Amino acid sequence: MIDAAEAPLSHPEEMRASFDLQIGNSINMNGTARTTPAGIISVGIAVAAILTATAILVRAARHEHQKVP
Repeated sequence: MIDAAEAPLSHPEEMRASFDLQIGNSINMNGTARTTPAGIISVGIAVAAILTATAILVRAARHEHQKVP
């Protein structure tokens, strides 16, 4: 099996990261990630949309809470 960090690039601007974490003798974790600049921009836009929607909902809830006597 080919490791994801060792596989050939599928996109010319692909970025890769990998980590190995060992805690004591019994816990061992490793992981890899692959992304492109377009993927990072897409995640940024999604996060901005979620935070904007949350801010609007919080403001509406505060405004509604202040109206009630």
